[in-house]
Amino acid sequence: MTSERTPFVLIFLLWGAGLGAAAQYAKVSVVFDQLPQLYPNAGALIGFAVSLVGFLGIIFGVVAGVLVAQIRYRRALICALWLGAAVSAVQAFVPPFEWFLVSRAIEGLSHLAMVVAAPTLIAQLSAPKDRGFTLTLWGTFFGVAFAVLAWAGLPLVDALGVPALFAAHAIYMAVFASILSLVLTKGIGGAQPDPVSFSAILKRHAVIYKSASIAAPGLGWLFYTFCFVSVLTVLPPFIPEESRVWVMGAMPLASIVSSMTLGVYLLRHVTAVRVVIIGFSSSALCMVWLWINPGAPFACVALAACLGLIQGASFAAVPQLNDSASSQAQANGAMAQMGNLGNTIGTPIMVAALALLGYAALPIFVGIALIAGLCVHLALGQMRKTG
Repeated sequence: MTSERTPFVLIFLLWGAGLGAAAQYAKVSVVFDQLPQLYPNAGALIGFAVSLVGFLGIIFGVVAGVLVAQIRYRRALICALWLGAAVSAVQAFVPPFEWFLVSRAIEGLSHLAMVVAAPTLIAQLSAPKDRGFTLTLWGTFFGVAFAVLAWAGLPLVDALGVPALFAAHAIYMAVFASILSLVLTKGIGGAQPDPVSFSAILKRHAVIYKSASIAAPGLGWLFYTFCFVSVLTVLPPFIPEESRVWVMGAMPLASIVSSMTLGVYLLRHVTAVRVVIIGFSSSALCMVWLWINPGAPFACVALAACLGLIQGASFAAVPQLNDSASSQAQANGAMAQMGNLGNTIGTPIMVAALALLGYAALPIFVGIALIAGLCVHLALGQMRKTG
């Protein structure tokens, strides 16, 4: 399905649903330093409170498109919104920590279905001439959600406590589930009878990760997501208290602005992979800045702006490196899988490293991840040149 005219109101509603999906990470990340007050006996396991949302995405990322298509994108999206609302409502009652972690894993089902279904629906509903804008808009959903929760969610928590934030998220998800169930046309996005047997899944993984073109965006995305969520989660205590709120609100916005301005400009002149490489290189330099000046506010914002180049160009790299629709779908599946892996392992590793090494762990581990992402893209680029 391709529209001749883009229903922008519906596009923005789908983007709004995406903000709810991103908030499944952000709602815990922005209050991470307050979670020990709710769960004082959690210890180092507290890091998984952020990352368990991505656990199921690690397993099912590659085949998520097939599974969601078989139950239809509209139905999958609405069911995922209701599931997300229900889980947040349970979390608002502060269940025991082990059950809170279970709820976060279940929330991963909701998150994965939304991040597969919503952009697919946006692409189907958008006119070809508008698809670049609408999918770029979709790409901002993570940064916008973190900014909104930093600026509006934290005052709510200060006034009413962490459970109030979870309750507000439940209401938000339920509102969008209700609206989209009314405005989304039934039957949009037909079922696709692709195989989902265990052997077919293994073969699909092998095809993807043997290809220097299909795998490249996802493998780079692994190192980006490892850094982005973990930095936003563990960095706040090291920022001067008088600057902390505006810095944490500005960082996601800086990544969005750089992606949609400098990133778009660079993409007109060089390949998307080259922009990703520039993003990794400049982000690594920002970590040197943060090593020399721990928690420096402008270094934090500069880091976010440089990471924004990776964010936008990674999505653009998928069609540049892959001509066919099937290879693009496989590349997007790999991005979902690797993104969830990075989100899942990033925060626990950083929390454990900070406990052992203190602040020095932040520039060291994040810097290593950024350089690794740079090297992966350089190596895969060489593989593509040599065939």
